[in-house]
Amino acid sequence: MNKNKVWIITGCSTGFGRELAKAAIEAGYNVVVTARNLNGIADLAGGNADNVLAMELDVTKPDQIEKTVKAAIEKFGRIDVLVNNAGIGYFSSIEEAVEEEARKMFEINFWGLMHMTGAVLPYMRDQCSGHIINISSIGGLVSFPGVGYYNGTKYAVEGISESLSQEVAPFNIRVTIIEPSNFRTDWSGRSAAKTTSAIKEYQELIAPFVTGENHGNEPGDPKKAAEAIISAAESEEPPLRLLLGSDAYHISVKKYTETLNNFEKWKEVSVNADFPK
Repeated sequence: MNKNKVWIITGCSTGFGRELAKAAIEAGYNVVVTARNLNGIADLAGGNADNVLAMELDVTKPDQIEKTVKAAIEKFGRIDVLVNNAGIGYFSSIEEAVEEEARKMFEINFWGLMHMTGAVLPYMRDQCSGHIINISSIGGLVSFPGVGYYNGTKYAVEGISESLSQEVAPFNIRVTIIEPSNFRTDWSGRSAAKTTSAIKEYQELIAPFVTGENHGNEPGDPKKAAEAIISAAESEEPPLRLLLGSDAYHISVKKYTETLNNFEKWKEVSVNADFPK
């Protein structure tokens, strides 16, 4: 374990970001903790001035991204791990979604992640090392009713992360996609916007998501998730994808087993779409 590694973690005021920041600080890493409001992370930096830098950061604001990355380099001299954690949820049927809310989510969940990544990559390429950890979701592998646009943001993160992993491999830069299922974070509470269905046929289907009826009773432990992410970051061969939570594992295996079966069932139709050899 290289305790001199420098981490930047976005969205540290609550949830995964906060628990991961605490775990990384306790492990002795140099950590740049960020949040839109510094008051939410002041306690993380308190008493840790030598190895912790707290920065105000809204990932939709390029000037704040540039300032944060520059400050990290000035204080610590390098960037080894970027954790793109900042994100929000949005609950609605697809038909009834408010475009403004959906676009706001894409700006944070996808474009914010990409702008952060673009800002650190030049430094990682120059040092010929680095690890980009993107917090996706089980919703980036499997879709659910009531969160279609959220699924869209995470599918986008999955696709671009996989491509990025191939592009940066020659520079000894790794990419890991984290795919949690239900954890006790604020994702479905304060961090999510909701549009209540007015169409009767949708109401029962999406109610569990829009009402947040399971909020506070999720099976996943954010502290254990933080430990798992640090374990992946410390690995000599980190995974491209890391499922977190028993639900994530079982739901994903079921989805991909069914998908493979479907491919095999329609194999003849698929392969016959080519020109004759």
